[in-house]
Amino acid sequence: MQVWKDYQVTHKDRFLEELLELLRIPSVSADSSFSKDVKTCAEAVKLRLQEAGAENVEVCPTAGHPIVYGEKIINPALPTVLVYGHYDVQPADPLELWNSGPFEPVIKDEKIYARGSADDKGQFYMHVKAFETMAKTNTLPCNIKFMIEGEEEVGSANLGIFIKENKERLKADVVLISDTAMLSLENPSLDTGLRGLSYMEVEVTGPNRDLHSGVYGGAVANPATILCKMIASLHDENNHITIPGFYDKVQELSKEERDALNAAPFDEAEYKADLGVDELWGEKGYTTIERTGIRPTLEVNGIWGGYTGEGSKTVLPSKASAKISMRLVPNQDWKEISALFQAHFEKIAPKSVKVKVTTHHGGSPYVTPTDHVAFKAASEAIKATFGKGPIPMRGGGSIPIVALFEKELGLKTILMGFGLDSDNLHSPNEKYGLANFYKGIETIPYFHKYFAEMSK
Repeated sequence: MQVWKDYQVTHKDRFLEELLELLRIPSVSADSSFSKDVKTCAEAVKLRLQEAGAENVEVCPTAGHPIVYGEKIINPALPTVLVYGHYDVQPADPLELWNSGPFEPVIKDEKIYARGSADDKGQFYMHVKAFETMAKTNTLPCNIKFMIEGEEEVGSANLGIFIKENKERLKADVVLISDTAMLSLENPSLDTGLRGLSYMEVEVTGPNRDLHSGVYGGAVANPATILCKMIASLHDENNHITIPGFYDKVQELSKEERDALNAAPFDEAEYKADLGVDELWGEKGYTTIERTGIRPTLEVNGIWGGYTGEGSKTVLPSKASAKISMRLVPNQDWKEISALFQAHFEKIAPKSVKVKVTTHHGGSPYVTPTDHVAFKAASEAIKATFGKGPIPMRGGGSIPIVALFEKELGLKTILMGFGLDSDNLHSPNEKYGLANFYKGIETIPYFHKYFAEMSK
């Protein structure tokens, strides 16, 4: 609609400056030293929702970081869309690998470089500005509710409690999320599902203190060496995960479904060049698109032990630890997988060490039905602004709370992301394209328009 486009063109510079202000707030949920900044960010989100035209906006306290809620109910008889996003961000470490300050946003080559630019401040803020566009032009076609949380990057432990205690307030017809990626602006896509997650930490302990590696080396098991061997054994020669029972409930796709998935544009040479690798790695018998979308994985996210400071220290460490995450596919239960992992890891430990396994958090996989009216509305919205329909894809990431939306609220979720896989999520130099940001603001109002029309 021309009235939307005119409003967005007139205010685009302000939209961007407001996002940059949000990006300057270091709302790192995983580090308690940033707790005040997380609260500051929540208040900033509240203010922006109010300015955009939302009502009943409040910062809702939880046992952890707060949730920001707001709404605009124009007619209870009309459909209601619940917009979910998160204002918390990943830690910026390692800081020395950033080309500019992670919380000092820089625009270079038409991209915004800052922690949280794509995940998820830039993406959830598109919804705030899309809502403003409709509210200020008196063209809002349906009711909208916002639930923007501050703990997504640490497992959303308190969001589930909030949902259970606020089912009436959160009553809606569908959940809309922009926290995923599309193939490209030239080839837009819509995620039809997400993988689940099981996040573990393991600790291997040997001697009761750090030892001199010359005096004791060769006589006492080195926990760092043992840990590496144990982790290496979790994959076989075909990069298949060796935990007994791990694949028992994995949902296998048909040849037709796999062929449709692999029909998406994919340039392996470009993919490798972007990552700076000479060869790809993964489970034998599956393509890269399949490995990152429909197959479960096990990855080491961090590993440490012994002396890692400057210079040398010939020490045999008393302990070694690692953080390990497993991405899960439909029918895999994250709690069951966590238990299988713990049992297996404890079983393969030699008697020379002791093992401690801790489950941090997790979430279930999710699949969106492509025949749902909201999925069709999202497809039509993308067609309206991109000039072509989206390619259905499976997302490789996880949003643990999505399965809970369906369980507790009975709602399907539409994953309408505008980021790119190359946006350096969770990495130094995270970025988000200006074109993606503005395209999202342009497209989202059409989703609401088509969803309202198709729901009649």
